Amino acid sequence: MEGKRVLLTGATAGIGEVAAIRLSAMGYDVVIVGRNEQRCKNTLQKMKATQGQGDLSYLVADLSSREEVLKLARAYKEKFDRLDILINNAGAVFFDDRRSVDGIEMTWALNHFGYFWLTNELLELIRKNAPARIINVSSDAHHRSRLSAERCIDKSNKVPYFTYGNSKLANLLFTTELARRLEGSGVTVNALHPGMVATNFGANNGIPGRVFNLVTGIFSITCEEGAKTILYLATSTDVESITGKYFYKERQSNPSTISLDEFLAKRLWRKSEEETIAIDRARSVSV
Repeated sequence: MEGKRVLLTGATAGIGEVAAIRLSAMGYDVVIVGRNEQRCKNTLQKMKATQGQGDLSYLVADLSSREEVLKLARAYKEKFDRLDILINNAGAVFFDDRRSVDGIEMTWALNHFGYFWLTNELLELIRKNAPARIINVSSDAHHRSRLSAERCIDKSNKVPYFTYGNSKLANLLFTTELARRLEGSGVTVNALHPGMVATNFGANNGIPGRVFNLVTGIFSITCEEGAKTILYLATSTDVESITGKYFYKERQSNPSTISLDEFLAKRLWRKSEEETIAIDRARSVSV
């Protein structure tokens, strides 16, 4: 694995942290991304303790912010000259209707736009290092999606149960459309469902979040189990030529029919670009 560099978001807890530690132990050069610098440092120490001999480092960013994603991408490209594996893992569920700094519904800002922005900002570098892999952590929650061509991005979080599912469908639509655009480039793009994992996933929602974690924890698997499919897609030779697919328990799985809707995937991409352009224009005016 000498010289193979991984960028992993949402890496300071849960399945992201487990994946970062395991990849470090395997000798990969790993760059982790988190919102909190101290938590990044804590995870980095765990990675170094594996003595995997890879080059290990971290970058700090809030991936729900367009400006911070741009800064993150610039910082990465200034420091590193290659990217072999990008793992988009950062995500959250929000029980209230809140907005990101850019005015986007928060679930979508982090769960979809964070993936969309970071991947596109680093795509040229990824393509230069082909064969390369892009891995998007989604969820079987996408089966409860209510998206349509007329409403392919949620503007508010009226029913969090569906908003989260919609954002996870967006991960799959993004995966299939990006795979189509990268066909023949040597870059593969796949998505996965890690399973219902025992983490502090809903902790950002106060007491309701703690109750949510307590209840879901009864039926959950460990973070070590949940990270297995991430590691499989990042390292296995079995999937080196597979792209645009959905995985669960280290095997190809059948996603919802709507996740394979090419028209909806293209429309989501176009709408995401339009939102991004509007944000960039607003930023340039404010500067």
